[in-house]
Amino acid sequence: MSTRTSAGTGSRSPLRVGLVGYGLAGSVFHAPLIAATPGLVLDTVVTTSPERREQARAEYPGVRFADSHRELLSRTEGGDALDLLVVASPNRTHVPIATDALRAGLPVVVDKPLSATAAEARALAALAEERGLLLSVFQNRRWDNDFRTVQQLVAAGELGDVQRFESRFERWRPKPKGGWRESGDPEEIGGLLYDLGSHLVDQALVLFGPAVRVYAESAVRRPGAEADDDTFIALTHASGVNSHLWMSATTAQLGPRFRVLGSTAGYVKYGLDPQEQALRDGLRPSGTAGTPGAPGGPGAAGTDTGAGAWGVEPESLWGRLGAGESPVSGGGRAVPTLPGDYPAYYAAVAAALRDGTPPPVTAPEAAAALDVLEAARRSAQEGRAIAP
Repeated sequence: MSTRTSAGTGSRSPLRVGLVGYGLAGSVFHAPLIAATPGLVLDTVVTTSPERREQARAEYPGVRFADSHRELLSRTEGGDALDLLVVASPNRTHVPIATDALRAGLPVVVDKPLSATAAEARALAALAEERGLLLSVFQNRRWDNDFRTVQQLVAAGELGDVQRFESRFERWRPKPKGGWRESGDPEEIGGLLYDLGSHLVDQALVLFGPAVRVYAESAVRRPGAEADDDTFIALTHASGVNSHLWMSATTAQLGPRFRVLGSTAGYVKYGLDPQEQALRDGLRPSGTAGTPGAPGGPGAAGTDTGAGAWGVEPESLWGRLGAGESPVSGGGRAVPTLPGDYPAYYAAVAAALRDGTPPPVTAPEAAAALDVLEAARRSAQEGRAIAP
């Protein structure tokens, strides 16, 4: 993980990033956040689509292109040397591309899920450790505004001892959209369990530690659908907390994003973090990223999107904290939601590459979440609780 230095100046030149894939993940999340991070520059995009190349060239003038990750790796010498490879291609390609990159000596960021199994994730982690290279997983939802707020409330003891954590990613999409994300082919690693469940499980483990018991229910409800589109997971953590996690594309009435119940108070929050929609709408962080380090820690988010501060939501969407009162009727007190801070992820990656600080999300953490996802799939098939 060496840092390139500008000849004759002693200053450090930007770290050059190659991005594999320019679909939803690559174009909406990774490319804008890489470009907004001081010290990183989007150098090359791997895509064969003329339309996607035109789209990337319009937003990032000077960006280069390659037809495959192997072509990119074959030319990363001398002046073409990259400092980081980001894998934002379909799930089934994550392991082979990350393996090739690590063997070629490149640090790697992989979009979630890192792999289909925890065993594959641990094998990648071992390879990265053997080569002395960074391997991190893009779990951007650790920097959601509502999750950062829950972290703060739990850490401050505002809820007392947390007893139950309820978390939902629910949508109303009665017609399947198709594509590999909804494919029933196991090799595609599609379905909501591995898509939205990767986020929900990761957040629960970050908050409350390892799970010792997993129970799940999973269904394919929409006509023509192939992969799970309505799944529930119940976790019992070693800490004693119970997490109830819902992920669905068939929810006609949406529940709260979070309901966290403790011995002295509860917190209820509706609505979704605004950052994904802002990125989809073409808004961009200013480039003033949050302080690298643990999500939920101190540090300001990017400031100027042309539509207000980055990651900030209106007061009308703030969650409520209280006991014995209904938040729907205004019970409890409104809790200001911390700003969402997706820019903090790549700021922490840049710091890890330059200064050797810990990566923002590690491969062993991803493996622990995959232990739970594998146990959930088995539980739903067998109709019983599983120890991960």
